[in-house]
Amino acid sequence: MTITTTADSAAVANGAGTGVGTSAGGSTLLGSWRARHSADLGAHLAHHGPIPLPGPGDTSWADRFAAAIEASGITGRGGAAFPSSAKLALARAGRAGPTLVVNAMEGEPASGKDQALLSCVPHLVLDGAQLVAAAIGAGRIALCIPADRYDTALAASRAVAERAGTGLMPVAVTVVRPPGRYVAGEESALASWLDGGPGAPTFRPRKGVALTIGRRPALVHNAETLAHMALVARYGPDAFRAAGRPGSPGSTLVTVTGGVEHPGVYEIALGTPLAEVVGWAHPVDEVQAVLTGGFGGSWLPAAALGTAYAPGPMAAVGGVVGAGVLVVLPRTACGIAETARIARHMAGESAGQCGPCVFGLPAIAQDLAWLASGRADAGLTPRLEGRFGAVNGRGACRHPDGVVRMARSALSVFAGDAAAHASGRPCLHHARPSLLPPATARP
Repeated sequence: MTITTTADSAAVANGAGTGVGTSAGGSTLLGSWRARHSADLGAHLAHHGPIPLPGPGDTSWADRFAAAIEASGITGRGGAAFPSSAKLALARAGRAGPTLVVNAMEGEPASGKDQALLSCVPHLVLDGAQLVAAAIGAGRIALCIPADRYDTALAASRAVAERAGTGLMPVAVTVVRPPGRYVAGEESALASWLDGGPGAPTFRPRKGVALTIGRRPALVHNAETLAHMALVARYGPDAFRAAGRPGSPGSTLVTVTGGVEHPGVYEIALGTPLAEVVGWAHPVDEVQAVLTGGFGGSWLPAAALGTAYAPGPMAAVGGVVGAGVLVVLPRTACGIAETARIARHMAGESAGQCGPCVFGLPAIAQDLAWLASGRADAGLTPRLEGRFGAVNGRGACRHPDGVVRMARSALSVFAGDAAAHASGRPCLHHARPSLLPPATARP
């Protein structure tokens, strides 16, 4: 895994990177790794100083912490961009003794940011977990890492062990290993698995509906979000807001992959032009399009590369920040074929509990496969639109919606190619090896 850090706007060719300006000083996620190239507790404390946990009898600490989080304007970095202060307030107002769940599941195949965080700066994530646990009175912390991410779990477990007996872990942390499936990282699925259930998403009419584990409430936070909260507690909300845009402050981790010479995880200031982020990874050829937000995201054409990478501007052009993934597609690759591969993978990642996923996604994937190979029948295009409508918005979670969004964007961005494929004249690149991660790149 390449971790890319850049100062200002130029990539630093040291195998790691952020596009966060130097004015952010030590208050960047990957700053300690960039400076010390060590993930151990000593290096972490030497770089950031002591964790600002509440002292004995400090009854106003939780209010001050919550106020700092609200002033920072931070939103969740797991994909939904829900205001972290609102989530914290709901947990503080709930019943006593909740479980704090650290979501490092990273079911998105193209993403590497949780792996990067827990391999390079695990103590920043653990700091954030301890601070939030103190603010909500949590009785335990469950750090969730998928069962198939052995190295990440080992790094996290090593960091947890380093803290034993140091006073830096007032709330016990348990590293747990849910199944490594795409939907297993959805927060209701995590709560279900920790409660002894199947680990499948449950229907919630709105995000604010409280999750529970046993008879106690549960708060699920993404690992990157917690790491940012640890920085806010140390350096203050103004330091956090020094990067990013007024409506989207701070930095964020982005995994850039696909047709690039330097795939990896980049820390960038929100609002950085998409072209700049892609450029740091050195595309192997002229960029045709970029898949934004991961496999449940949306394709954007090269004409949209001037867009600022932040939730609002990206949504305005049909893009997605989501899980912080950019898959670069050069002009020598086939967007229809790559879309068909993604759809097939996502159909196989269903929780198997809702009709739209169980029946709808395989049907969509099959139609896209016919289209990619140039063997579409005359009714394929209208049939696909019908399937999109039958699936979208009808699952317990957003998994099928993401597939529909991704597939629809492909038919729009690659409209010319789609028409040629549908007429039996597939592009010359459709049979080329995939640029997707190996687990999803079958021909």
